[in-house]
Amino acid sequence: MKKRDFILIGTIVAVIAIAIAVLSLTKKDGDYVIVRVNGNEVARYSLSQDGEYSLNGGTNILRIENGAAYLVSANCPDHLCVKQGKIDQNGETITCLPNRLTVTVFSAEEGEVELVS
Repeated sequence: MKKRDFILIGTIVAVIAIAIAVLSLTKKDGDYVIVRVNGNEVARYSLSQDGEYSLNGGTNILRIENGAAYLVSANCPDHLCVKQGKIDQNGETITCLPNRLTVTVFSAEEGEVELVS
């Protein structure tokens, strides 16, 4: 390897490290989740209130605990939605494709009225 190769690799690593740092520092904690089935909003839950909710006729069970949401069970064959883990940052999503379900975290904007069902 030549000196230019090391400079190129170092530059790429530095750019990636800066991008990761910027993304980490600008992430915003979520305030609530919106549950959608077939693209239609069916529920909103506050992340500040712990609870367990049956979704989509019982095909999925959503748990909200300590400011994070996650699926504890699903009747889909691969259970990838359960394996996705906890979400709590604005924009994070859990998706269950077989059940056509998404759970997305949102942050309340200043002056926005938060509806919790």
